[in-house]
Amino acid sequence: MALTREERETFLKEPHIAAFAVDAGAGRAPLTVPIWYQYEPDGTVWILIQADSRKNQLLSAAGRFTLMVDRLEPTIRYVSVEGPVLDTTPATREQLHEISARYLPADKVDGYVDFSWKEHGTQVVVRMRPERWLSSDLGAV
Repeated sequence: MALTREERETFLKEPHIAAFAVDAGAGRAPLTVPIWYQYEPDGTVWILIQADSRKNQLLSAAGRFTLMVDRLEPTIRYVSVEGPVLDTTPATREQLHEISARYLPADKVDGYVDFSWKEHGTQVVVRMRPERWLSSDLGAV
C-alpha cells in the first residue's frame, strides 16, 4: 500500500541508510552506493560527498539523483525520491557534525567528525527537492 505524504516524510526523517543512485553514463548501470542523508522540514534532502569523488563527477554531469530508503521491521517499507540537484556548496564542519550525529552514537560523533574532516578531503553538500516519490508498506508478510 502506498504511503501518504505525511507517512513518507516521517519515514525520511528517521535515520535510515539510503541507497544513492546516479546515472553512470552510456553503457553503464546507475552508480548505486549506500549514503547518509538528511531530510529538512521544507522537503529538501541533502547528502554530503567528497568533492573529487566519482559520485560528485557523475552527479555534476547528470544533474539529478535518486535516494531509496527501506526497512524490514516492523513491516517492510520503502520510500524512494528522485529529483534535480538544487545546489552544491562547500560542506561545513557543522553540517558534517549534524549528519554524523544522525547516524552515530553520541560518544562517537566528535571523533568521527575530527577524523573525517582531516582525512576525507574537501566535501560538498548536495541538495535536492524530490519531484518523484515511490513508496509502499507491504504490511506483515
